[in-house]
Amino acid sequence: MDFETRIYPRIGGFGRYNRTVAFFSWIPNFAVALNLFSDIFYTLIPETYHCKPDPSLLPAAFLLSNLSKQEYLNFTIPWVEGSGLSHCELYKYPANYTNFTEKVPKEVVPCTRGWEYTHEAGLQTNYVTEWNLVCGNYWQIPTQHICFMIGWILGYILLGTLCDWLGRRQGLLLSVALSGLLGVAVCLSNSPVIFLLLRLSQGAMLAGVFLSSYISRLELCDPPHRLMVAMIGGFFAVAAELLLPGVAVMCRDWPVLQAVSTLPLLFLLSYWCCSSLFPESPRWLLATGQIPQARRSIQTFSTRNGVCLNEEIYPAENVLSEMDVAYCEDTPPQYHNILELRHTRVIWRNCLILGFTLFIGTGIQYCFTRNLHSFSSHFYVIYFLRVLTGALACVLLCLSVSRVGRRGMLLLCAIVTGLSSLLLLALMQYLRGGLVLVLSLLGLLASQALAMLSIFFASEVMPTVVRGGSLGLILSAGCVGMAASSLMELQNNGGYFLHHVVFASFAVLSVLCIMLLPESKRKPLPDSLKDGENLRRPPLFLSRADRDNLPLLRTRPAASEYNPDNYSRLVAATKKMLAKDTLPYKIALPPQPPLLASNGTVHGGLDNQALQEEDSS
Repeated sequence: MDFETRIYPRIGGFGRYNRTVAFFSWIPNFAVALNLFSDIFYTLIPETYHCKPDPSLLPAAFLLSNLSKQEYLNFTIPWVEGSGLSHCELYKYPANYTNFTEKVPKEVVPCTRGWEYTHEAGLQTNYVTEWNLVCGNYWQIPTQHICFMIGWILGYILLGTLCDWLGRRQGLLLSVALSGLLGVAVCLSNSPVIFLLLRLSQGAMLAGVFLSSYISRLELCDPPHRLMVAMIGGFFAVAAELLLPGVAVMCRDWPVLQAVSTLPLLFLLSYWCCSSLFPESPRWLLATGQIPQARRSIQTFSTRNGVCLNEEIYPAENVLSEMDVAYCEDTPPQYHNILELRHTRVIWRNCLILGFTLFIGTGIQYCFTRNLHSFSSHFYVIYFLRVLTGALACVLLCLSVSRVGRRGMLLLCAIVTGLSSLLLLALMQYLRGGLVLVLSLLGLLASQALAMLSIFFASEVMPTVVRGGSLGLILSAGCVGMAASSLMELQNNGGYFLHHVVFASFAVLSVLCIMLLPESKRKPLPDSLKDGENLRRPPLFLSRADRDNLPLLRTRPAASEYNPDNYSRLVAATKKMLAKDTLPYKIALPPQPPLLASNGTVHGGLDNQALQEEDSS
């Protein structure tokens, strides 16, 4: 029984209750974005820092009172041309030296008493300054980000599969509870290793929160509203990114920011108490064969949308009666997992292509963002440029995808991303600064749109029975692209040029792959694996209207007198009529006397005698 055409319009469609549930599914996006992008402030290296002066490295006869603060720093810390005071070294003088009028013999040694930091943006204390992760310990910063992304990868795959087994609501509640608990634990971290492990675990749970809310929101919408509802969720994430710098300035310390970021997750625990705020997806219940639960969910949605299913005047339109005919009450549920994708062809191909495009969209953003640093070294300028291009990408998708189509817009974003990247690679030394800035912003805009549209497109073409696991695989590919930037930082950007060349080549290659995707605009969501396999690639160019595309011998299929829809309605109406105690009319029959009277004589004897006389005559 098709949910999109047979059930969804008759339980209110995208009615009042569906819109309310969609609103409460946007709030997890805000909470997840707040915790995800707070990692930028946790690992932000201060713009200027240097070693703390160590008096034990100075001569015994040295008098500090004779020097100003800047002269004292110049005397104790080496000066590096182009960057100022050295970040990682100190001067060491002979202990018995007294003649300061001549050139003083000295040697350079590593920092001995820690570092002094100058904070011009973000937090006053963070993961870097708390445990002095600079100089020789710098490698722990990109390692922390890589481990954080590994947590997201594991969460997308494991909790996405869990959403296909337990349901969207159970997956969200489990992820919210554990992510809130781990968020509180992160505030109490007392070493960088504990902080790293807790952030890895919290990242896995945050992935489950995002994935379950995204899928549930999509499955409650009809085709005309799917894009707008998904993009509004993106605007909630952008709002969190815009508010985050102000929240960081007010919090000042990283444990306070972590506690504030965890508060929205704790608020989401109210969904546990009030199931109407985030109900289970009736589409998933019906697709997995959980008929009793699907009946209750459909009744809830129809009642809250103001639609009466038990209409006595139109029993043939009763959805629940048709479900009784189409499904048996004792039908066992059938759950699926992502391992079954290896037996498919179209679904697996779509999964690989969209995972590839998402990997490119997230990985190549680092190349465009790095070019922006040559125009401004201020943290907030780069940060807000990236956020505003993300908001502009959401607006662009809202205005164009419904007209151009999913596949056409994805193809355009991949072409613009590849061209911007290739032009920057080939003509960087010949282009003026303003043109480099424009190409970097254009490439950043196109790559962000490519990433967002890949996620939305994948959620539409993946079947309901494996949507959690398959979309989790695709999102994990995007996390691999995000972790690639940290791999470059781990090598001090030594392989940046090769990184840019590889992703630019991938962007050009993705243009050919996108042509193999189906088009999902104005089409129902596939529920079963069979529906997902039937999503075929349409022609890239529409044929001319005057071209004759008909076969030579056109046969018209014979009209069948048997209509399964009318038959099921007739059976449902008959069963309901027979189950009633009182009928609107009753056929009156004359009373029949008993065959034997109380005295043993047979009634109707005269009639029998008359019949015998007629036979004898």
